[in-house]
Parts: sequence; C-alpha cells; structure tokens
Amino acid sequence: MSTLKNELDNAIRKRRTFAIISHPDAGKTTLTEKLLLYGGAIHLAGSIKSRKTQRHAVSDWMEIEKQRGISVTSSVLQFEYAGYRINILDTPGHQDFSEDTYRTLMAVDSAVMVIDVAKGVEDQTKKLFKVCKQRGIPIFTFINKLDHYGKMPIDILDEIENVLGIRAYPMNWPIGTDGQYLGVFDRRNNKAALFAADTTHGQEARSADIYEAASPELVKRVGNTIWKALKEDLELLDEAGEEFDLEKVAAGELTPIYFGSAMTNFGVQDFLDGYIELAPPPAPRDSSIGIIEPNDEKFSAFIFKIQANMNPAHRDRLAFIRICSGKFERNMNVWHEKSGKIIKLAQPQQFLAQDRQIIDIAYPGDIVGLFDPGIFGIGDTICDEDKKFKFADFPVFPPEKFARVQAKDTMKRKQFVKGIEQLTQEGAIQLFQQAGAGTESYIVGTVGTLQFEVLEYRLKNEYHVDIVMNMQPYELARWMAAKDGSEITPASLKGADRGMFVYDLNGAPVLLVSNEWALGWITDNNPNLLLNHVPFDKREV
Repeated sequence: MSTLKNELDNAIRKRRTFAIISHPDAGKTTLTEKLLLYGGAIHLAGSIKSRKTQRHAVSDWMEIEKQRGISVTSSVLQFEYAGYRINILDTPGHQDFSEDTYRTLMAVDSAVMVIDVAKGVEDQTKKLFKVCKQRGIPIFTFINKLDHYGKMPIDILDEIENVLGIRAYPMNWPIGTDGQYLGVFDRRNNKAALFAADTTHGQEARSADIYEAASPELVKRVGNTIWKALKEDLELLDEAGEEFDLEKVAAGELTPIYFGSAMTNFGVQDFLDGYIELAPPPAPRDSSIGIIEPNDEKFSAFIFKIQANMNPAHRDRLAFIRICSGKFERNMNVWHEKSGKIIKLAQPQQFLAQDRQIIDIAYPGDIVGLFDPGIFGIGDTICDEDKKFKFADFPVFPPEKFARVQAKDTMKRKQFVKGIEQLTQEGAIQLFQQAGAGTESYIVGTVGTLQFEVLEYRLKNEYHVDIVMNMQPYELARWMAAKDGSEITPASLKGADRGMFVYDLNGAPVLLVSNEWALGWITDNNPNLLLNHVPFDKREV
C-alpha cells in the first residue's frame, strides 16, 4: 500500500461530517454551539436567545440572523475532538430555506435530527427527514430541552417511529421526573451520569458524576422512587424495544436516540462521544465514471454552496467544497468540469462560522472554502486533470413565489445588477427577465416569501441599494420547449397573455401562471408545447 493511501485511510477514519436538521426553534443552533464548546473551539457558548451576555451563536454570522434569532443560511463549522476532525453544517430551520438545507445534505455523511421534547416531531422535521431517508443518510436523534416540561420519553419514541417511520433505539434514558431530570442512564455502558447544577447558564461545559448501575450511591442520590421508575423503564426498553444494530443505523433504518438539553449542556457530551463512535466516516460518491472511493489517490470535490460577502469589508465570494477523494493541497491545480479549464486553488480556508484560517492540506470529508472569482456554480465538480469526471447533478426546487424587483434609485443600477446576480449565484433566488420589458427590472422567483425579506435586507446592507418590490400573482413556473425543436416566443405561444413570458439567466423560455387551470388551457391550445417544472437539463427535488 502506498504512503498516500495510508495517509488517506488514517485521515478518513478520523473524519465525521454531518448536518444538523430540525424544525425552527427546536434548539439546533444552540446544540451546534455546545458541540463547539465541548470541542474546545469556543470557551463561552452563546445561544440564539441569550440576552444576558448579548452573545450570538457562532454559526449565525449574518446580521439579519442576529436580529431575527433564526438561521437563514447554512454555516460551516470545524473543530477537533478526541482525535477526530468534526465538520458540522448547521442548516436553516425555516422551510423557506429548505433548498439551501437540501444542498447541504448532499455534502454530508450523516445527519443529527434535533427534536423539541415538548413539541415532538414537527412539519419541517418531517420534510428534512424525508430527504435524508431518500438519500439513505444515517440519522442520529437528539431529544432537546429536557430542562423544560415536555412529552414522556416513551411517547416521543412512539411518535418518531409512527410519524417518521424509522425504528428508534434510545442510547441513554433520562433519570428523574418531567422537567426536573437529574441525569441520563447510558444503556450501552450500563452507567448513570448525574449532572452537577448548571451555574453558568450553559456557557461552560457541565461536569457529571458517573455511577455503576444499581450502585448504592446512585440509589441514594436519586432516591428510591426515581430509581424504581428508571429500572422499570429500562426493563421495558430491553423487553419490548428495538435491538441495537449498527448496520441498520448505517442504512438509515434505525436512529440512535440521545436525550439532553443543549441550553444547559445536559447530555451534550454523552451525545458527542456516542456520535463519534457510531457515525460513518466519509462515504463513496457516485459519478459519471462510476463510484469514487474516498481513498482514491486522485483528488476530487464538488461545490455545494456559494456565499457572497461573508467578509463585508472585502466583498468576497466563497465557494464551499466537499472533498470526496484524494488529498487537497494549497495552490494545487485542478480540472474544473463546467468550464473545462485548469484552475489553481489558492487561499483555501476552513471555518468557525465567519472566522477563518488559511489551510495547507485537507482530506475527504472536509469542507473547504475557496475564493471564487466568479467561475464557480453550485454542483460543479473539480478533480484531478488525470482523472476527469462529473459528480451527479444536484436536484433543484421549482420557484413558487414571484416578485418584480428594481432599484429605487436608477443611478444605482450597476450595484443593483451586481448584487442581485451575486445573490442569485448563491442559489437562494432564481432570476428571470420579462420578454420585451427592458433591463430596468427583474422577476425574482423563490421557494418561500422569507427569501424576499432577506434579499431586500442584503441588497440594502451589503450593496447599499434600496429596492422597489412588487409581488406577482403567479404560483407556477414552467420551462418550455417545442416538440419539433422550433423556437418558442411570446408571439408563437397561444395564451401567453394568461401568464407572464420570461427568460431564465441561460435564455431559456419560462411561463409563469397563477393556477393549474390557466396552465391547462395553454397546454390544450399549444399541442407542440413541452413543459417542465425545472430547466430541462436539471432534475426536480
């Protein structure tokens, strides 16, 4: 075995790359913050809602996120823990940003699902879980907010199994009574961890006393009533519950469950230790030439995210890549599949949210930020020029909301065009030009209405452009082509006035209509017409 192969195998074995998914407000970003705390990446943890110290979560770097207390873009966080390299991708919880979340899930090897103990499985969790299920991504579950009153642990298990359709295995079990839990019982190691009182409001790591099962000290500390209830619960789980099967976990058929409270650091380290042990290392990837193994000596990666203005002072653009195979080295030359050119990867960076450092090497599973001079797009493949191929395309979301957007001040048109085109390249919005309408305004399409607020905020604060935005009455977009290959124009399309005829950035004709009835009329009256929810060379999510 070659020296490089050995080096790759060792690095791959020590890497864990995962996304954290949840419904908004389940505590996802707070958990991310606490994992960083235990990893030694930060010394004082901030929470989304922290007002005492006015610290904001490290992963919520964008100003609008700090103001609204929600995550609107995925962030990348990296740290070392117990000899492992952890890559966390924190994702937006809000459904309007599910496209960004979906792309993020393309770049990970496992997912951590955060569930609020009081609310159980919520709508957005179901949607994100479905995506993970489709891709066969192993899912680890963290039942959060155990410091609040909530559903009984056994009821939460039932809900996960019945609503999501995945078997559940509790790795630990809460000790105590609802809202006043004293610690957790580690089922695999047969030990109890009782936590010290939280005196720092979750800003520092929380110590725990470890007891052997059924030790007199444990019974004495928790009291007979609680000990008896715990014993009964554990017997029930052993008799009627699932058996632990790591192969089923790897296949996404069984989810290991951990109970805790991210806010108070209750059970967080227990979860982190368990996750590192059980989660899969970087996995092989499908490509145009077959399966690419992570320990393949030829370098390859794909771009899953582009972010403009992470550093407002420099007006920079970063492309985030997931390394899939080989060894990444600073200033290396790679083949860029989309342009067909050889490019140099200078100034590669790794992240703690917006804080970054230049790196010299990275390995499969790692997430690296590259300076983007405007050549990269989401889904692009970069690889060794001696082994050229393309990773599978990213699916895309059809837009459902539309607005006409133009600069309030015509003198700022140049900044407006630059801003809106750069934000389009990030993938949060889609841009269209109305046929025959000139270039003073754009039609913007999004998956949800919140993106419009973010667009307006970022154009004003990052590009210093105030905009006029008029919502449009359309809910459906269809890309058009002719069965006989002829050109489709507003003049050739019967009933074009029943909607809006626009072109996407590649010049492809698109029809916007308000309902299925209008679409049906146009289809019936244009027998030569082919329609698609997304561009013809893309596939729909």
